Order: sequence, then C-alpha cells, then structure tokens
Amino acid sequence: MKIPSLKIYAIAYLIFLYAPIFLLPLFAFNDGTIIAFPLKGFTTDWFAKMAENDTLRHALSNSLIIALTSSAGATILAIFAARASTRYRFKGKGGIMGLILLPMVLPDILMGMSLLLVMLEVLKVNLSIATVILGHVIISLPYAIAVLQTAFATLDQSLEEAAVDLGETRMSTFRLIVLPLVMPGIISAFLISFTISLDEFIVAFFLAGNQPTLPTYIFSQLRFPSAIPVIMALGTCLVAASILLLSVAEFFRRRGVKRTGAKDTGGFL
Repeated sequence: MKIPSLKIYAIAYLIFLYAPIFLLPLFAFNDGTIIAFPLKGFTTDWFAKMAENDTLRHALSNSLIIALTSSAGATILAIFAARASTRYRFKGKGGIMGLILLPMVLPDILMGMSLLLVMLEVLKVNLSIATVILGHVIISLPYAIAVLQTAFATLDQSLEEAAVDLGETRMSTFRLIVLPLVMPGIISAFLISFTISLDEFIVAFFLAGNQPTLPTYIFSQLRFPSAIPVIMALGTCLVAASILLLSVAEFFRRRGVKRTGAKDTGGFL
C-alpha cells in the first residue's frame, strides 16, 4: 500500500520536531560530562546534583508560585470572557474578543518589551514575581479562553432555561448548573495555562528583575559546560511533567465533550 506523501511529510516533521526532546533523557542518564556520542555509561548522579542545588530549588519555587497564581487568574478571567462571548450578543464583541486573543499571535519578545515599558514607565513599579505573574496572565489568557469557549459553546442552553423556570436565579443557575458542566473545561484551561507559564522564558526574562525563574535559571547555566548534564536532567523532568499535565488536560477536555454530548473535533494530543 502506497503511503501518501502528506503522511510521509507529517512523520518527517514530527521526527525533526521531537528528536531533540528524546535525546534529553539519553544524556541525562549518561555518565560523561560532554554532550556527545558515544555514551559512557548509566548514572543518576546528575539528578542527585539537581536536587541538591539551592539556586535551582529557589528558581523552581518562584516558577511554581508564578505558574499557580497566573494560571488561576487567567482561568477565572477566561470563564467570564468565554461565558460572555458564547452566551450574549453585544456591540463590538468581535473586536473586543480579537484584542483579548491578540497575545496568542504576537511575538513573545514584543510582549515582553511592551510589558517592561508599561511596568517601569507607566505604572512605576519594581520588577518582581508579581510583574511576571501579571505578564503570564496576559499571555495565558487567550489559550484558556480558547479552551473554555468550546466548553461553553457546546453547553445546552435549555438546561439553564429549565432551571430558571423552576425558580433558580441566574447566579444560582450559573453556580449549580453551568459550572459543574464546564468544570472539565475549567480544569483543562487551568492546566494548559499552568504549563505555558511554567515553561515561559521571554516575558519572565524581561519582568523578573533579580528573581530567578526556572527557564531563566536554565538559560544562565548554559554558558557553563559542567552544568549542562544537570540541565539535561532538569529538562527531562520538565518534559515528563509537561506531558503529564497535557495528558491530564486532554483527559478532562474529552470528558467535558462527552458529558455535553458534543462532537469531538480534536484536542491537545
């Protein structure tokens, strides 16, 4: 059976894209300090050294605080934006939603420079973890909205109307009927936002000041050849964590689609 050329192209593209990621664990468990073939032997020393690094732990702590806070903020704002865009009609809705979703297509370096100017020249605030959180909310919000728009759009509005007819208020209907039905989408949006924030480098580089985050710490260590194996071990852990989070997000997305009875048109995986 002849394989279509498009399929061959897709397979070659995926190999080119993900081959470097598959090399991470190879060198993370390699006994040598030089990142090159042939491999010298199996070791877990680099993971032990990673766990003993105080600066790395501080950067990881900062990144987790930023990721948890920004993803929670982005998800809450996305609930309101997705609800308004799918449930109501109002003047200028298309333009407003376009502006909200604009960070999804803007270059990250442009976002970082713009936010830096706003923080220093307009708001007159010192760079810290708080400024990174604000920046990550802005760049994570469009992705959370994209997930939640699907969840709200597939929701049967007759369920809300029936609840109101039976005496529930709009607020209690939203809390007792709508939120439980879209909860898988909310969890999925939170996990996607968390993954984006945890891995984001450019905005954090501009807005973190002297507070290290995990991506900026990794960048600072790349100039030291002796630190590369530890970075490989850290990269392996990050890839595993990202795959786990995306898998959980996809699980909840599919669960939400199944619950609402909508047609599954694709997802994250």
